Amino acid sequence: MFGLGVGLPILQTAANPYITVLGAKERAAQRISIMGICNKAAGILAPLLFAAVVLRATDTDLFSQLPGMTPSEKSLALDALVRRVIVPYSVIGCVLIGLGLLVRFSPLPEINTEHETDEVAAANVGKTSVFQFPHLVLGALAIFLHVGTQVVAIDTIIGYAGSMGISLLEAKVFPSYTLFATICGYILGISLIPKRISQVTVFRLCTLLGLTFTLLIIFASGPVSFLGHRADLSIWFVVLLGLANSLVWAGIWPLALDGLGRFTKIGAALLIMGLSGNAILPLVYGYFADHYGLRHAYWVLFPCYFYLAYYAFYGHRIRQWRLFTAQKSPAHEPQWHRTTTP
Repeated sequence: MFGLGVGLPILQTAANPYITVLGAKERAAQRISIMGICNKAAGILAPLLFAAVVLRATDTDLFSQLPGMTPSEKSLALDALVRRVIVPYSVIGCVLIGLGLLVRFSPLPEINTEHETDEVAAANVGKTSVFQFPHLVLGALAIFLHVGTQVVAIDTIIGYAGSMGISLLEAKVFPSYTLFATICGYILGISLIPKRISQVTVFRLCTLLGLTFTLLIIFASGPVSFLGHRADLSIWFVVLLGLANSLVWAGIWPLALDGLGRFTKIGAALLIMGLSGNAILPLVYGYFADHYGLRHAYWVLFPCYFYLAYYAFYGHRIRQWRLFTAQKSPAHEPQWHRTTTP
């Protein structure tokens, strides 16, 4: 698991900037959306396939008998259970090795991110660190908040459904609804970007939808029957967060990597570090859920989407931070001024 944890960020660090700069930057969100469909489709299918291969009908009886077993019997039973994953993981490993070889010997073009156009080189004169690119640093924070909102929307919906009296067997399908809404967003992105609408505009619309759906989760209420479920109206707005989240990732990457030139690889690594939001933001949600209830805990999403909207409308255009001393201001304190591109 540690090896997977190390390998996946390296893969993401290489794949995302590669897809971003592989073609016209105006179509980067479209290409990333294609990746997203594969990602989310796998998220739906993988647990089903894994359960079909690993789990058995008799496992329900096994789990019910575990509390009454002696420590040695329980250890043997769990060892036998966990050994079932060896063959599936071995197959997956072989497939991934084969995929890696295909990529290695494929005719995919090598992209030289060290080469800079005259315009980019002139803009990056004197820069020695990725932290001198404010739009990149702000983009990394946007990634952190975005992936956190994704996990909260998907992983908390079963518990939220349970708070409405919905059984676990019925509630377990709600994450699939959220993922399906995300896939619908990807399809719209592939269809509309950039012919009908720009990727920046789509990014802005998604952040505004996230703000709107968050408020509706908090304030909309009333029993509704839909897709065979009878639940409070608010849960369907949690599902629709999947649509709001769909094109945010695809919107951040091309904006955050714009103009980095020779710093593109390190910049991509910084953005990938934002994936830690997957682990941290759910803890924040859990804290508020314990103290204020599952529904009101969704308030944690509002400042996240607010910041994402800020980045979509303004933050991605910031190119320089300038620190100077104000002229005889009362406090005589330095102030941050931001210089934006036209």
